[in-house]
Amino acid sequence: MMEILIFAPHWGSNALAPQDFIERVLEAGFDGIEMSLPLDAAEREDWTGRIAAAGLHLIAQQWETVFHPGFEDHRDALERYLNNACLARPLFVNSHTGKDYYTRAQNLELLDLASTVAADHGVPVYHEIHRSRFSGHPALALPYLQDRPGLELTADLSHWCCACESLLQDQHDTLALALPHARHIHARVGHAQGPQVSDFRAPEWQAELEAHLAWWDRIVALRRAAGAPRMTLTPEFGPAPYTAALPYSGELVSNAWELNVAMRDLLRSRYA
Repeated sequence: MMEILIFAPHWGSNALAPQDFIERVLEAGFDGIEMSLPLDAAEREDWTGRIAAAGLHLIAQQWETVFHPGFEDHRDALERYLNNACLARPLFVNSHTGKDYYTRAQNLELLDLASTVAADHGVPVYHEIHRSRFSGHPALALPYLQDRPGLELTADLSHWCCACESLLQDQHDTLALALPHARHIHARVGHAQGPQVSDFRAPEWQAELEAHLAWWDRIVALRRAAGAPRMTLTPEFGPAPYTAALPYSGELVSNAWELNVAMRDLLRSRYA
């Protein structure tokens, strides 16, 4: 039987001290934590030691290359951050890789670099579907899947909803090609005008929730059919400005942590 593991995102809880965040994760009943790790070795090992002592799994993130827009700087930063993430011995690394304005050759160089780092450490690297990255739109992503058939993805399909201004009703062929590459799911519900609905439980977002659940169902079924030992999912409703705020007062319209816990409950009941 395939194990289902559901992770808490560190994103949105960064202000908490490490142990306070870990206690929050344990209290909420998550199986692990998904987070980026400090480059300082002592700080990284403090985090990984605390996570292991708590009996939690770790997914490492690499997103910091967003601050390195030039290609050569981006390439150097990607190598540095991926190596740092792999040193933590996570289940895998989720990487924000490349840019939508890099050439195909440049993005392929970055994907090959990630594969080399992964092989050197024996830690898989999955590349997140995310706006502004090489995978930011289905039409951008598919040529890379054809060039690198072994490419493994984190499916955050909320970004494609936003990029395509739809619930991908006209992208059946694209999804059929892309979803078999998914190894991890970011379980956030997006819509045609943005990457995050205000509250996925609200009736006005039912169509969006059902669309995302159908995609996640398909990915889980594909992984089960492939004999994968585990499937990982991270509810990833984020802080402002992902969470909308009222004008003038700045009051948030929903609580991202509460939504992530509620999504964890939905995922566990659906897939466990």
